[in-house]
Order: sequence, then structure tokens, then C-alpha cells
Amino acid sequence: MPETPKYDNNSQTLAIDADELVFDTLENENGRATVIRFQLHNPHVRPGDMLVVLSGSDIHFHGMISYIEDGWATAADRRGSLLPATVQ
Repeated sequence: MPETPKYDNNSQTLAIDADELVFDTLENENGRATVIRFQLHNPHVRPGDMLVVLSGSDIHFHGMISYIEDGWATAADRRGSLLPATVQ
């Protein structure tokens, strides 16, 4: 069962290099992944934290983590995602 979101005022940002991100596209728009499910290796990350996917200094995805289940998390960036909509 997914972890119930417990948002608080102390969110953190998880930064991942685009080359190291393993994800599935759940929703896409114009060939870009807007909602992704990705492998989560940090046990301190909680729903409400932010995911930033970087390629060098360029931000390819920036969104809030909404669910965490079985080592996978879901995050959405419906406005500025540059991640290609693929299943890896």
C-alpha cells in the first residue's frame, strides 16, 4: 500500500543526475514525461519533498514527490519537464 502523504513545512530536495535516473513514464505531454515513477534509494525522502533531475547545470525535471511504495516514488512536473517520455 502506498505511503500516505505526510506533508510538513520541512521538505528537502533530492537531486539526481539525468544519466543515473531510472524511471517509468506515467503521464506525458508532447513527448515529455510529466509524471514519473522512479527508483528511490534514499530512505530519508518523504512525500512532499522535491525531485530535481539535472543534466549538467540544466534542470530537466522539477516536481513534488507524491507517493512512495516498495522503493519507488512518483513525482510530477506538468509545466517544465524536459525528460523524454520513455520506459527504461
